[in-house]
Amino acid sequence: MKHEIIIAGFGGQGVLSMGKILAYSGLMQGKEVTWLPAYGPEQRGGTANVTVIISDERISSPILNTYDTAIILNQQSLDKFESKVKPGGNLIYDPYGISTAPTRTDINVYTIDAMDTALAMGAAKSFNMIILGGLLQICPIVDLEYVMLGLKKSLPERHHHLLPQNEAAIKKGMEIIQLKEN
Repeated sequence: MKHEIIIAGFGGQGVLSMGKILAYSGLMQGKEVTWLPAYGPEQRGGTANVTVIISDERISSPILNTYDTAIILNQQSLDKFESKVKPGGNLIYDPYGISTAPTRTDINVYTIDAMDTALAMGAAKSFNMIILGGLLQICPIVDLEYVMLGLKKSLPERHHHLLPQNEAAIKKGMEIIQLKEN
């Protein structure tokens, strides 16, 4: 098993954090992992993306031109990465940041109302964990127990009291992701 993922959006949406948690989760589950962030100098508010590869085999390069799954959190990222999803691959997006929906018919397109759900849960900062839950529902590349270990490793200890809230957000994301009909 090898799964190549791009997560892309604005800085401040938890793009890099989501990638790091996914990478830690894979490592803790004994998989081979790469994590390659890319962001502009402005970080918060600027564009950011991260490539994560999780594999049972050694990974030859962290540099990719196409992806099995793209998680898209803003229009600029959709415009840039929709064409880079492999045929038969997955594109996951939150409609909140998208003005023009994906148009490809040779990939699986999923919507997840993560922003609205995070606000309804009173946990706006859990937005990226809802998205992560959606990913794990359609691509169970790491087990939830390892995701929680990865989350614990990436969160500063002073925020460990938020682990149950984040786990609830992940589980909510698993419930609300929907395949978009063509």
